[in-house]
Amino acid sequence: MNPRIPLHLLRRLLPVLPAPLKEALGPLVPIAVSTEQRLAAFPTDGLSLQKPVVIRWNEQQVPFIQAETDHDLAFAFGMVHAHLRLGQIALFKRFFYGRLSEMAGPLARDIDHAIRILDYGHAADEWERRMPEETRAWVQAFVDGLNAYQDRTPQLPPEFKLMGIRPEKFTFRDILVGSRFAGTDFTWLNYFPLLERRGKPGFATLWNRTLETGETPTSSNRPDAPGGDLEDLLLNTPRSGSNSAAVSPRRSATGAALIANDPHLGLSLPNLWILVGLRSPTFDVVGLSIVGLPMLGLGRNADLAWGGTNLRAASSDLYDVSSLPESAFQTSETVIRSRFWRSTTRKIRRCAFGPIISDAKAAKCGGGGPVALRWVGHEPTDEMTSFINCARARTAEEFRKAFVGYGVSGQNILFATRSGDIGHMLAVTHPIRTAFPKDDLVLDAGDPSTHWRGFAGVMDLPLTLNPERGVIASANDRPAGTDIPIGFTFGSEDRIRRLYDLLGRHEKLTFDDLAALQTDTYAPDAAGLSNDLARALAAIADPDGRRFAAKLAAWDGDYNEASSGAVAFETFLHHVVLALYDGKRPADLPELYSQWNYLTTYLMPDLAELDAERRKALLQKAAIAAARDASRYPTWGDMHRLRLGHQLSRLPVLRGAFIVANLPAGGSRQTPMKMAHGLVNGRHTATFGSMARHISDMSDPDANWFTLLGGNDGWLGSANFCDQLPLWRERRFVRMPLRPETIETEFPTVMRLAPAPRAP
Repeated sequence: MNPRIPLHLLRRLLPVLPAPLKEALGPLVPIAVSTEQRLAAFPTDGLSLQKPVVIRWNEQQVPFIQAETDHDLAFAFGMVHAHLRLGQIALFKRFFYGRLSEMAGPLARDIDHAIRILDYGHAADEWERRMPEETRAWVQAFVDGLNAYQDRTPQLPPEFKLMGIRPEKFTFRDILVGSRFAGTDFTWLNYFPLLERRGKPGFATLWNRTLETGETPTSSNRPDAPGGDLEDLLLNTPRSGSNSAAVSPRRSATGAALIANDPHLGLSLPNLWILVGLRSPTFDVVGLSIVGLPMLGLGRNADLAWGGTNLRAASSDLYDVSSLPESAFQTSETVIRSRFWRSTTRKIRRCAFGPIISDAKAAKCGGGGPVALRWVGHEPTDEMTSFINCARARTAEEFRKAFVGYGVSGQNILFATRSGDIGHMLAVTHPIRTAFPKDDLVLDAGDPSTHWRGFAGVMDLPLTLNPERGVIASANDRPAGTDIPIGFTFGSEDRIRRLYDLLGRHEKLTFDDLAALQTDTYAPDAAGLSNDLARALAAIADPDGRRFAAKLAAWDGDYNEASSGAVAFETFLHHVVLALYDGKRPADLPELYSQWNYLTTYLMPDLAELDAERRKALLQKAAIAAARDASRYPTWGDMHRLRLGHQLSRLPVLRGAFIVANLPAGGSRQTPMKMAHGLVNGRHTATFGSMARHISDMSDPDANWFTLLGGNDGWLGSANFCDQLPLWRERRFVRMPLRPETIETEFPTVMRLAPAPRAP
């Protein structure tokens, strides 16, 4: 079977193929399913409910669940997750337990071994034991809802047959392990790529420049790297960014606080968010729920709206544990079952400093002894209770207290209240350490000064409340106001500066201003670097080179789809960086060298250190190559693409299948509308960026607007699989009201869930 066969040809061939081939290829040909057909498949009778539940649906298959008890709300919430994303949840479960090989075959065994060493479920039992009874009941009801839907659905999603998997009962533990998986530490994006180079010449300089620039390499920025697809799967979870902004009533055109959020995640379908409304005796909220988890990551109730960005907190440290005695290590074995191949047995070791990640081939650790990973995610923190409580919070004080006990991943949380407060806090359980090590990212476990000295939480860290300027923005930038070392992988400052620039252009900000902010494609620092390169080139170039330099100088930093200047800049940057750092392709260089903070910090100084003749030859050769490359792409949208496909298309066995859109894309690495890429000189796809948008106006309970990149329904072939893509591209939204009468009007399809008859 060739997964690159176009789906339209498969559809035409399928009816005439022999039965065995038809059975094998059938799942690759999604059948079109209407919203009405999808909803007709939802089990509605004989359910483990206390009272009847009403679910209202809009045309995008977005649900608003109305229940008379919290138990029933959680149960129906689980059913909705299973209805919309059962295939995605089943895939995630196998991934966060290190069972990818069961679907993808032996190529994934090293990834599975690495995930099992990381042990996302290490703290699950103790977390459950400490969990408040109310949270435990909520999670269990959600799990029961997942299972009730899976047990009674007339047809399993196509992913089951495609990946050769069978339904499994969901458990309470699955939810906790999935939550930990969602909280993967952002700093691993630095640790794992850099470990491979540890012990090699120049490593200390590379590590210290990482600390100085504060940038994070990501494998998706290096699409030419061998094995990049599987590495991307491992590292995709922590790759999260986002923008968030809150506006005070005095800066708002409506006289009430405003909030805008757009989370940045890996670009694949189905979306990692589910849009939903929830109402019960203690919940009255709309927002975005992380797939497979019974909580809202961002949203709005009648009194308070919230969102945020990844704090990029360093919630883990690496330790060289070679000085520990053999008795300090616990060893176990794990069996990795593989599709298309025999099972294999691997060893797992851990010690008091955490699991020994150097035992994982996928970690590609360089020289030295065994390396352990100490991670806050192995502590029994309680994110579930925090997000349940924050959805019901009514005041700034209640909202902040909701995050006491919250652990990973660290978040900048912004909020706005109906009473007019806006605020920013740091939600995290953070290790108290002396500093981040110089010269080497691995600490000496035998040195007591490197050990953690307890933890700081949300109440120990800064709170910004109602600042004088009347606006708050967050873009993964370095937090201020704390002496505790938070991290070293913060976003570059140009994105946060751009947000504040846009927020400062109008005394009274409107919904349209915030929508424009979310889709802004300017990168002023890119224009600055382009001008610096233009001056250097113009000083030494021939007439053709000077014409190319003039194009670089004229570019204003706008990465809109129609820009030709962005093409000139990116192609020139590609060739200059490769020549300067002696690489034939980006994969030959340390990943840090393609990161934006690194380039804006070091590129021009490193060029200046070259002798004049070498610098002249390098720039002239780069200009010739860039002019040749740029001539193939009249606009940035011709070169920079939004290629959306099902997440299965990233697996080696199905690479290229289920692509539903290949469109010109605006935006870049550090534009507010992020569409990230690495060093590029040809057509490429954005792999990380804006996945959803949210704006709420606290003057009106109905003024809550959301859009998903893709759609709410994860069923392949569904009318709602990618129906919000036009909204996302055209800066339009789905309204999520809170007034009952508006909900009745805008969510007209009514579904009634009935309890099972009680035994006499």
